[in-house]
Amino acid sequence: MNENRLKPLRLQLQSALRGKPEVIERVLACLLARGHVLLEDMPGLGKTTLAKALARGVSGHFARVQCTPDLLPGDITGFSVFNAQTRAFEFQAGPVFSDILLVDEINRATPRTQSALLESMAEGQVTVDNVRRDLADVFFVIATQNPVEHHGTYPLPEAQLDRFAMKLSIGYPGRSDELAMLRHAASDESGKATEAPADLTLHDLRALQGEVACVTLAESVQEYLLDLARATREHPQVHLGVSPRGLLTWQRVAQAHAFLQGRSFVTPDDIQEVAEPVLAVRLAGEFSHISALLDELFKRIEVPTAVDSRGLGRR
Repeated sequence: MNENRLKPLRLQLQSALRGKPEVIERVLACLLARGHVLLEDMPGLGKTTLAKALARGVSGHFARVQCTPDLLPGDITGFSVFNAQTRAFEFQAGPVFSDILLVDEINRATPRTQSALLESMAEGQVTVDNVRRDLADVFFVIATQNPVEHHGTYPLPEAQLDRFAMKLSIGYPGRSDELAMLRHAASDESGKATEAPADLTLHDLRALQGEVACVTLAESVQEYLLDLARATREHPQVHLGVSPRGLLTWQRVAQAHAFLQGRSFVTPDDIQEVAEPVLAVRLAGEFSHISALLDELFKRIEVPTAVDSRGLGRR
């Protein structure tokens, strides 16, 4: 396992987002699992800073979309413009043609514009003027929304939410971390964040994502994951349980979590550790207390035992 290659990137992200190592680990797990993340939090907590630091850390191209009600699908995907000199239409790529895309306040865009992200997030491509165009191999979306202000917003439908691997909340930093932030800002003459050199290349990131896909799961661990997902579908307080796509996402994120822990196999603990952020984006509208639901399921569903170093186990 080569998870230690991520140590410099971890340190760079921790410098950009102080006091939030758990959030950083989950964002990295989402990135390595080829998923996308939804950050639901108040403004000014470091969401944009985190996205920019991540793009710099992997030598990726960063783009940002500030969502407003008048934003059009073409503003995200791009559009064709007539060139009078060549007398032909030329495609002008939109911000979706980037490696790390920050979609700020996604719920302020209209459903029509929100849907422009569906194909790109699910299939890594966009279709404009009946022409399919592939996106970057490591295309990663960080979308944000404000949980308090709902006037003039358009809640994301279930189909859009299911494209995200996780929903996370950064939260306010601790007192010591906030004090350190003030001291750093007071001594910074430029007033701008220092741009540290990249820790990884996009080629490195693709290699790491390939290694994560090879992290093994024992059949008993997969059965445990399936039992948990099916239990959400049968729960009397849940109208829409985890979909097959959500189940696959849960498995990939568990593989990434195991990789970040330095293991080549998934344990039931990995399944449980990532369950809340994975289910939060899928069941939040169905079940207001995800942690209570998970506590119930973890107690009721039998856990596999004796998972060894090869990822083999029994129930």
